[in-house]
Amino acid sequence: MNVDALRTVCAGVVAAREDADFAELLCDGLWNRLVPDRAPDVLVRAADEQDVVAAVRFARENKLKVVVRGGGHNWCQPTLRNGGVLIDLSEMNKVVSIDVEARRAVVQPIVSNREIQRVLNERGLAFPSGHCPEVKISGYLLGGGMSWNQTVWGTGAESVEAIEMVTPQGELITASATENAEWFWAARGSGTGFFGVVTRFHLRLHPLPRAIHGSTYYFAIEDSGKIAGWLGALAPGLSPAIELTIFLLDSPMHLREGAMAHGGKICMVTATAFADSAEEAKAMLKPLEAAPANPVSREFATPATFEQLFDASGALWPRGLRNRVEAMFSNAPAAQLVDAVRTHVEDSPSSLTLVLFVIYCGPPLPLPDAAFSRSAAVYLGPWTMWKSAAADAANIAWHDECVRRLKPLVCGHYVGESDTVRDASHAPGCYSAESWRRIAELRAKYDPEGVFFGFRGGFGK
Repeated sequence: MNVDALRTVCAGVVAAREDADFAELLCDGLWNRLVPDRAPDVLVRAADEQDVVAAVRFARENKLKVVVRGGGHNWCQPTLRNGGVLIDLSEMNKVVSIDVEARRAVVQPIVSNREIQRVLNERGLAFPSGHCPEVKISGYLLGGGMSWNQTVWGTGAESVEAIEMVTPQGELITASATENAEWFWAARGSGTGFFGVVTRFHLRLHPLPRAIHGSTYYFAIEDSGKIAGWLGALAPGLSPAIELTIFLLDSPMHLREGAMAHGGKICMVTATAFADSAEEAKAMLKPLEAAPANPVSREFATPATFEQLFDASGALWPRGLRNRVEAMFSNAPAAQLVDAVRTHVEDSPSSLTLVLFVIYCGPPLPLPDAAFSRSAAVYLGPWTMWKSAAADAANIAWHDECVRRLKPLVCGHYVGESDTVRDASHAPGCYSAESWRRIAELRAKYDPEGVFFGFRGGFGK
């Protein structure tokens, strides 16, 4: 294996495992600080598409497998494999073009959710980005993309019109609904199971909502089941342009005294309306004022921008922490889901941990013709977050018990935020049976030599 030959043809950084800067390059930018002891043989921090082509061809020639780091949260660290070539796209981070009149944009993979909204919002446009400000759109879109305003705009992947990508044969191609359509189908939802490297996304944009307003309510956690039951019944009749979420989490300091009897935990309900006017937004949110329990704190229909939404979301998911995450789908009653974990949340060993329940409003949207093929009335799961290695055992045990309590009530997982490393059954659970079968068939067709790591492989010694 002649790594020096690869260095001569790459404009970006190439590092082998024995190089002094290898460990720093490997861990640079990782969101989850719970880092496993896995490492590739070679890391390529690609400067451009031609570096990606060179890296894939090098892997083929040396019979090495390829994995791609695309800037998501990487909760279970699926981009860290033993052996092979890791292609790091972090330098490919530009907005290539924006056509305001046609509502189209072309972007490289490592543009963050906050960045794409900022440059579009300045032009009166928006994109169904993810919620966490620092996550990059590559990992987000490849997983399907659980988006802002999803029940109106659809998932992020549904606003992807074409991709430019490098195949397992080291060829640069374009894929869309009319060109290389099977590649296009697989790229929108197969996540870490995708067998190619997307180097550009061609996006369909949307008009920026004229009025974004949000309501926030805090309830005593013992009322959370009652609140969830009420919201679950109310949601189908609400505007689909409302994003409705229940959080079970640590109480803010100004409400802490009243929550101390329940481990300092509280129930927070947020509702965000994407509307054409302030009056419309307020009318959309008004039904949420009639809760069956008195809130201990409330804010009704506060105006917001995407920047402010990202600030609020980012505060809930701070960087630099150790994490376990499991995002799931369920059609069980929301009250049953909340009641399954309420007392367990009160015993959480970390003040940073939260469990969320996104209850979709209005009639459900049909699923796209794409690998992404899971949806339900509720999107939910524990985001277990803590600071120190000394607390690993307690937090992982708490997290696993939370997942165990919810598991009988769920109908699937979300590939972008599911632990497909520790539990192999979660990967097929992210798809319909037909989509799971088709992903395998397309992998066999387009990557018959197994150049790319799939959902499994490279995790053991």
